[in-house]
Parts: sequence; structure tokens; C-alpha cells
Amino acid sequence: MLIESISGVRGIVPTDINNDLVSAYASAFHLLLPEGSVILGRDTRPSGFELISSLTEQLISKGRDVLDCGICTTPTLQFVVEDTDAVGGIMVTASHNPSKWNGLKFVAKDGCFLNAQQFADLLSHLESDEDGKPEFKGVYNGFEQAERRHVDRVLHIDFIKVDTIRERQFRIAVDTVNGAASDALPYLLKKLGCEVIPVHCDPQGGFPRGTEPLPENLEDLCNAVREHECDLGFATDPDGDRLAVVDERGDPLGEEYTLVLATDDFLSRGELPETIVTNLSTTLAVEEVAKLHGGHVERTAVGEINVVERMKASGARLGGEGNGGVILKDVHLGRDSLVGAAMILNRLAKEENPLSSIYASLPQFTIVKDKVDISGLDSDELLSTIAEQFPETEKNMDDGLKLIWSDRWIHVRKSNTEPIVRIYAEASTIGEAESLVDSVRKLDILRDR
Repeated sequence: MLIESISGVRGIVPTDINNDLVSAYASAFHLLLPEGSVILGRDTRPSGFELISSLTEQLISKGRDVLDCGICTTPTLQFVVEDTDAVGGIMVTASHNPSKWNGLKFVAKDGCFLNAQQFADLLSHLESDEDGKPEFKGVYNGFEQAERRHVDRVLHIDFIKVDTIRERQFRIAVDTVNGAASDALPYLLKKLGCEVIPVHCDPQGGFPRGTEPLPENLEDLCNAVREHECDLGFATDPDGDRLAVVDERGDPLGEEYTLVLATDDFLSRGELPETIVTNLSTTLAVEEVAKLHGGHVERTAVGEINVVERMKASGARLGGEGNGGVILKDVHLGRDSLVGAAMILNRLAKEENPLSSIYASLPQFTIVKDKVDISGLDSDELLSTIAEQFPETEKNMDDGLKLIWSDRWIHVRKSNTEPIVRIYAEASTIGEAESLVDSVRKLDILRDR
């Protein structure tokens, strides 16, 4: 099944994603863009090279110049689109999906993913019979310096104390799941004076673990941190926009706390007021850290582009999502594992305490995630029924239904791709969070599902 959403398109190769399909999307993207060049990049999936070739051939035939970054992270592609005269970019990746999947992420001239209206316009061009034949074909060029330009920009973030980080000579284990960040993240860390212990950093090696940087997939990284007595460990997903952290004891902190640590670093500068933007399913700890430093949080519907659009509207410099995505406007408006890594090292370099101690000093919450099949149910009726059962709560309907207490919440959202609802709950302890999920699951309308 081909999945089309504001996150792009993705599916299984070659059943759903193939040369003909990506050529059609290249033509549609060409019709969407103003005159100018397009930048391409890919993660390390075996199918990526052939799909890039099809994109390149189609764009050149339309008179577009193409700059090809080769293997690069999604944030690298986003950064260089904004940082050059290019008018758009296409990243060939299926993000956290398994290796047999692939897909396309579309980047506008400002380095951001297409918003809902732009993506709808892209889809409308798929049906277009416009087939203008340019007088000249476009030109293909490699863009080997893209990664270095991205890293250089991260090193020049105004509040990152590069010399202080270098003085600490951190030893860091790195697991990039042999994905797009296999060269970029170690390169950045070495520029920051760190000793790097590579775990899965071979871009030709295939995905050796579950592709999401979740605690259950990071056993090798945790063992490497302990074995090599590292100060911490970093893990990414295949296209390098999400970052997870392991402390010096080899314990995963969970993706939610990547943004919390980055927020703590950012706001501790004391330059107020500061607004942090995140989505409705991200941990309350972001809010608590913001309050501690006198900042405040604005929340959006789930989805990176929703966070980015709010950041644009509010003028916020920092935002992100609880899946390990840190967005810093100073570099570009997109989730970026390199930015996240630099900010966490900046936070760690501010004191002598180990990461486990810094983590323990942060507000502690636990999120439990569940899903329920709702085949045959009306999702709007379901959300209305759930809302009626919790009359005492604050309710947010911007993205499904979020029930909010002062120290906990439940978020129920319908999937865009499956007949399920996702039930997320957060509280101070895992038992309390599980109880919140159970309180929804036990409602009569869901009892036998």
C-alpha cells in the first residue's frame, strides 16, 4: 500500500515504490516549483541509488539542473536547499520503516517539508497532462560538500561553546543503524573533540537492528557504552533526523528526553522570553523545564510540518517532537540529529556531573503507547464517547482528542493509514500511565477490541 501524507510518500519496493512512480512524482514536483535547480539525497537503502537515478533522469529531461548529495541525512538535504539557490529538494528515504520500504520526502525552497496545501498541489500535478518540452536538458552535478557545509553550520551555532566541549574530550558510542548519519554524526563529534566508538556506522552494511532508535533496539549501543566506558551514546534512525541518547551507565533515556535536554540547554542561557513549540503527544517534561527557565510551550497537531508552521508563526527558535526530533531555526526548520547532539553535549559540558545525574535532575514522566483496532467504528463517535466519560478534564480537539490534567494526559488519535486509534498516556509513573490507557480501553465502546 502506498502511503501519501504531509510526510511524503512511502511504500514497499517495487510493489508500491518503483521507477515509474518516482518519475511521475518528479514531473509533478517540477510543475510545482519555480525555475531553478533541485537537490537530491538518499539514505542507505539498497533501492535508493536506482530511485535517485530515475528522479535525476526525469528532472533533467524537464530542463532542471540537479545537485546530487548522494548518501546524506534528511536534515543535511533540508539545510543545503535553504542555504543555496536551489528551489527544492527530494530525499529518497522511508524514514524509520524497514529496509524493503522506500519513499520520497519533498522539500520546499525554504528547506521545510511541503505543508498540507503544497502537498495537495503536488498531488494535483500528478494528474496533469502538461508535458512541456524544454529547449535544453538540465545538468547533473554531484554535491559532495553538502555534509561538511551542514556540520560547519552546526559548529557555528551562537550558543554552542565549541571550545568548552572540546576541552572535555568526551568518549561517545554512536549507532546510526548503518544509515545516512553513518559519516555525518561521527564527523561532527570528532570536530567537537570527541573520541568516537562506532557501533553500526557502515553505510553499506544494511540495517542491523530495529530502525527506530527505541530502547529495545539499542542493546549493542548500550553494551558499547559500558564496555568502552563512554560518557554517553547517540543513536539515530536511517535518515538521521531523530536522535536518542544513552547515559554513561548504558541506560537509554528514551527519545522523549532528547528534546527535554535540548530545551534545558537552550533556555539555560537566560535569554527570555522564549517560546518552545512541540506537538500534543510530547512529554510534559518539556513544559516543566520551560517553566523552570521562564519560557513557555505552544503545542500543535502531531507532524513535523505542523510544529514548523507554528514556529514560523510564533517566531520560535526551538521546537521539536518527542520522537527524538530537535528543530533549531538557527540552522534550519527541520528535525536534526546533528543539532540535537551538539546541544546535548553543550548541556553536558556546562557541569562536571555525568549525564545520568543531569537526567535525574529533570522532571520525570513516563509515556505509555497503545493502539486499538476500530474497524467498523465511527472514529468521531468514538472520540465523543471518550470525551463524555472524562467531564472533569481540559480537552483539546486539534488532533484527535487530548484529555489534560495538571500532571498527566491521554491522547487518542486516529491513524491516517490503518483502521486503528493510537492511545498515548503520560503520568509521573508507568503504573499511572498504564492506568490511564486502561481507563480508555475499558470503555464499553472499546471493551472487546
